[in-house]
Formats: sequence, structure tokens, C-alpha cells
Amino acid sequence: MQDQPEIEASRSGFAAIVGKPNVGKSTLLNALVGEKIAITSTKPNTTRNRIAGIITRGDAQAVFLDTPGIHRARKGLNRRMVNIAMAAISEVDIVLMMVEAGSKTLDIEKHIVRRAAETHAKRFLLINKVDRVAKPTILPEIEERLESMGPFDEVVPISALKGAGVDLIEKLVIESLPAGPHYYPPDIFTDQPERFIAAEMVREQVTRATRREVPYATAITVEEWDERSEMVFIRARIHVETQSQKGIIIGKGGSMLKNIGAAARTSIEKMLGTKVYLDLFVDVIPKWRRDGKTLDRLGYPDVE
Repeated sequence: MQDQPEIEASRSGFAAIVGKPNVGKSTLLNALVGEKIAITSTKPNTTRNRIAGIITRGDAQAVFLDTPGIHRARKGLNRRMVNIAMAAISEVDIVLMMVEAGSKTLDIEKHIVRRAAETHAKRFLLINKVDRVAKPTILPEIEERLESMGPFDEVVPISALKGAGVDLIEKLVIESLPAGPHYYPPDIFTDQPERFIAAEMVREQVTRATRREVPYATAITVEEWDERSEMVFIRARIHVETQSQKGIIIGKGGSMLKNIGAAARTSIEKMLGTKVYLDLFVDVIPKWRRDGKTLDRLGYPDVE
């Protein structure tokens, strides 16, 4: 009972960042935490897992969950991604629904609002990329259309890329946290192991370097991680679905794979603060995105 006053004084909780693909959820998570823990690209559906970013401010600890983009998906990997995001809405204290300032259609958002209305979570509407909108009058229009689905506790225009409004989001979330003990030590900023983030950094570079179906048919597994005296040795395997995709990633004379490895190594070294030797291989797993057992093995769980 002696520790009870300290527990009652502290606050903690979870806030899910949800929305359609490519609205800036991962960029916002990185901006909130001040560290790169979620990969980003201009291509939709880059985020595939639920990734936690943790900030501790005195007696308050907020755990922000970056989630895959919610879209119409019925099978395989995409269905699992959407299920992960929708499940997060039902498990958190605060729902941060992101929309793009220039968005024309809001059908997916209606689906998100309906799920959030079934919970006791606070709902904040974040209108992102406001710096790209030529006519500021579109913001009230978006807000009015979404408010008709159900009231939000706060509406915040932001630019996650430029950092505008990020401090306000942190303030609002911190103020909304319920009482309770902290889930993580104060110096922890994510629940993801370094191996996972390193694999994601490799996938990020594949996504940025390739086009069409290749980024979506790519998965990464880290097979070896050896922390040596002066560097970390990492062996990772890039999985694709066809021989032609494998050829694209390797490139002429191995040039594409070399460039991907060099860019990924730079990001990983920055994360680890030490030299990295990154050894990359490419193999083919036909139709892995449709096979449940392979999806489980590659780290994409089935969440209902």
C-alpha cells in the first residue's frame, strides 16, 4: 500500500494513429517520438505492422501506435494489415484519426468513426498536410463532413512532415491519459527490437528504389545478428514472389542490391550508433502474400 500514492499520481495510456494509406501516420509517429522507428515512403501501404512509439513526460507516459493504412482488403497480407489497424481502435484510450487536407472521399473514415464510436476512447481528428492546401476553406469543409459522423473531442490541422501541430497533439494526448502506472521505463522510445527496425529499414530502401508490384511483394527477415567488437554484422534476406522481381532487386551486375544495401546500412548505423556490415540476399517465395503459414513466419500475424 506504500506505493499506492505514486501509482495514482502517474498517468499512462495508448493512442492509435489510424487512417487511410499514405496520410502521414508514420511521419507523425517519428515526429512525436523524435526518433526514426517507422519507415516512410511515398507509396501507400508501406506500414504493415503495429509499431509503438513511447514518450514519457514526468508522471505521464503516452504510447502512440502507428498502424497500417485502412483500405478495402479481403485476402492475404492486406486483410491482415487492415485487421491490425481496426483492432487497435478497440484497444486504446485515444483514437487519432488522420485525414489528408486535400482528401476528396471520406468513405474509409466513416468506417473508422463507426468503430471508434463503439469504444470509450477519446477521438481527435488530425487534418494533415495543411501546408499543401491552396484554399484554407477546405479544412472547415472536411471537419464539417466528418463531424456529421459523430463529434470529435478535438480537431487539429497539422503538417507532420514539417512538425506543425505536433506539440499540440502531444499536449492533448498527455492531458487525456487515464491514471495508471507506466508500461515502459522512461528511456524507452519503442517496443520494437532493433532487429525488426533494421529489417524495416532494408524494406524501406527496396520500396523507395523499386516500382509497380515489387515493393508490395517484398518482405525482409534478419537471419543473423552478431555484435562484434567494432561493428554489428547483419545478414538479412529479401523475399519476393517471382524470379523477375528478384532480378529487378539485384539489378545489372548487382548494382540495385548494392545501392539498397548502402542506403539501408546508413540508416541502421544511425540507429545503432556503430558501424554495420550488412549482407543481403534475395530469394523467391511464390505467392507468399496469400499463404497464411508463410505470413505467420514472416511476422504478419492474423488479428481479428
